[in-house]
Amino acid sequence: MAKIIVVTSGKGGVGKTTTTAALGAALAQAGQNVCVVDFDVGLRNLDLIMGAERRVVYDLINVVQGDAKLTQALIRDKRLDTLALLPASQTRDKDALTDEGVARVIGELREKFDWVICDSPAGIERGATLAMRHADIAVVVTNPEVSSVRDSDRIIGLLDSKTERAEKGEHLEKHLILTRYDPGRAERGEMLKIEDVLEILSIPLLAVVPESEEVLKASNLGSPVTLNAPQSAPARAYIDAVRRLRGETVEMIVPSEKRSLLGKLFTRRAA
Repeated sequence: MAKIIVVTSGKGGVGKTTTTAALGAALAQAGQNVCVVDFDVGLRNLDLIMGAERRVVYDLINVVQGDAKLTQALIRDKRLDTLALLPASQTRDKDALTDEGVARVIGELREKFDWVICDSPAGIERGATLAMRHADIAVVVTNPEVSSVRDSDRIIGLLDSKTERAEKGEHLEKHLILTRYDPGRAERGEMLKIEDVLEILSIPLLAVVPESEEVLKASNLGSPVTLNAPQSAPARAYIDAVRRLRGETVEMIVPSEKRSLLGKLFTRRAA
């Protein structure tokens, strides 16, 4: 039975889709059977970052509405045979998603994979609540700026009230990935420091992903950064995040302004 992860945030443009692709590829590289699911109906960007845009025939809406079987819609990655994509529809809207249909698809995915990673649309609308509905683990992605962190705080409130686990009184594992972090700018007060973000959101830190051209470069090439530039700082951050999700104790590292090396922050164990 798969673990269901939702990658979510209150604000758009913080790196959810990049994070979904990177985590999915890193898990597959570790030998896990993984499916990444695009819930951003109407926009659909995960297939671009996965380099599969020309291979989309059926999508999530087709499967939810019974027009196609799950096996027809799944796209196997050409680089990693344990990684699959279930794309979103570009021509429909989020109202085409039904509670019953999504529950059925998630149930089928649980049976086929070790991990299912749901790329949520930004905000608090129906698409986002359906993406998080069946999650066992939530990865909240935020940038170190006040508006992004404030919106993420609202999302944490939704995770604690609108998910199946929350309604049953069960624990929903929540983690934070801080993206586009620049320690020099944080030191100059141009963005929030890591400790400020952690104080506001009060959930465990899973990874700090530094500002890097490698992320944009990988996206433009249609490849998760963990595959395209595995030795880059962002890729290492995502690879370590996956190890923490799997229960390993891994030293947390962040970019250091001095000497342009990686500085140690602290060590934590995934809950």
